[in-house]
Amino acid sequence: MQSAALFLTAILGGFLLVSIPALADEDISKVNGSIQIEEGRNMGDLGTVNGSIRVGANSRAVEVSSVNGSIEIESGAQVESADTVNGRISIGKQARVAQDMETVNGSLRLDEGSEVGADLSNVNGAITLRAAHVVGQISTVNGDIEIGADSRVDGGILVEKSNSWFSWSNSKPPRVVIGPRAVIGGSMVFQREVELHVSESAKVGKIEGATPRMFAGETP
Repeated sequence: MQSAALFLTAILGGFLLVSIPALADEDISKVNGSIQIEEGRNMGDLGTVNGSIRVGANSRAVEVSSVNGSIEIESGAQVESADTVNGRISIGKQARVAQDMETVNGSLRLDEGSEVGADLSNVNGAITLRAAHVVGQISTVNGDIEIGADSRVDGGILVEKSNSWFSWSNSKPPRVVIGPRAVIGGSMVFQREVELHVSESAKVGKIEGATPRMFAGETP
């Protein structure tokens, strides 16, 4: 009897083990309210209309999207894409966005060792890289661009002429700084007036639409 009971327990245990599927990564969608993901979580899509999103350190998510709100991706976190309309996006040290990272009205910041696997773009707002890597192109209309020391941009830089009501009125030319030991693959194309500063130790490709002012120190 005891052997039969053990056999039945083993069979049922095996059945239960096989029958319980792995839990799917959780999606979170809101209209009003912020989304806060704690450290080390695995999530699906994260979306809100009115609210900010924070992806905690070493967490993972798929699409991270807001309309009116900022997005913060903390150190070591990984997401597929990040976008908002009105708000800044920042990614911490060693964090990664596999595809595009974009906003319309807001700044974009990449900290040391972070990476964007496709394009980085906005219309209005500063773009800052700190020893970071962008695989695609960086583009803006009115934003200042700072490619900090030891950063790399494989797809070049584009500053577009304003053709949209999304663009803020801005009479001051954008300031573009290519820092020491930075590498810009592809072309830098400027369709409007800019103030361009390039470090003597930086490596850049073709420049269209602007004349660079070279500098020797850490900053212009």
